[in-house]
Amino acid sequence: MNYPAEPFRIKSVETVSMISRDERIQKMQEAGYNTFLLNSKDIYIDLLTDSGTNAMSDKQWAGMMIGDEAYAGSENFYHLERTVQELFGFKHIVPTHQGRGAENLLSQLAIKPGQYVAGNMYFTTTRYHQEKNGATFVDIVRDEAHDAGLNIAFKGDIDLKKLQKLIDEKGAENIAYICLAVTVNLAGGQPVSMANMRAVRELTQAHGIKVFYDATRCVENAYFIKEQEKGFENKSIKEIVHEMFSYADGCTMSGKKDCLVNIGGFLCMNDDEMFSAAKELVVVYEGCHPTAVWPGATWKQWPLVCVNPCSLSTLSTV
Repeated sequence: MNYPAEPFRIKSVETVSMISRDERIQKMQEAGYNTFLLNSKDIYIDLLTDSGTNAMSDKQWAGMMIGDEAYAGSENFYHLERTVQELFGFKHIVPTHQGRGAENLLSQLAIKPGQYVAGNMYFTTTRYHQEKNGATFVDIVRDEAHDAGLNIAFKGDIDLKKLQKLIDEKGAENIAYICLAVTVNLAGGQPVSMANMRAVRELTQAHGIKVFYDATRCVENAYFIKEQEKGFENKSIKEIVHEMFSYADGCTMSGKKDCLVNIGGFLCMNDDEMFSAAKELVVVYEGCHPTAVWPGATWKQWPLVCVNPCSLSTLSTV
């Protein structure tokens, strides 16, 4: 196999504990074999989550020192806005403290009690926000996603027959939106094909149903498309990401994964009325739009890194 050299140098290290096997067994027993109850000081290799565990670059750390701390009108927001618009193509962005803040806003803005939200499996907080606001979640992922032993590409795809059946049985007007996760966290990070995104868009547009992506690991999904889907092998990650989001009405994002930052998220959309309502609602849960949500230092992390994950030189080391 080809293992390309990593395109970075490590500038600092963090010491970790290396307790004995007997001690590890004891700690697991004391925690009732619940990894969430373990103390991090007892962990040598932490595989609990990838969220917020990425090292930031030297440019991000340096940028934090010149972050604009203005309560309103921070230039850092407008830099981020331009970057997100360029990469994802959406008209509007509403910053939140992390991904679940964006889920909360979207669920309140898009769902009417009694409606349905369909998706390719779910993330726990996402489904909670949807159901808290009166929706019923319907899983329409392809059946193969549930077979961990099956080695095929794009097991995160939506089953179009399941989607059509839901529309026929419940009515398009009773479907708040389609929540398409790229990739599917609950299925171990299974990706979605571009062909499936395009087909979902065509079907939902025909019935006037909106599509919102959970974009948290969208760059990884783009890498799978480049590696495994015919016709994209010569496309850049940036080009693939841009096409992916051309088939959506908006997205929620947690920056603590593919965006390689330690905190922050956002909600994107094209709809002007939804954006106006989101700017009002975000004040209650997150802070004044746009710049009171994050400290200036955090703002400065984002634009410096948003483009980097779209570089193949970064992803080819995975």
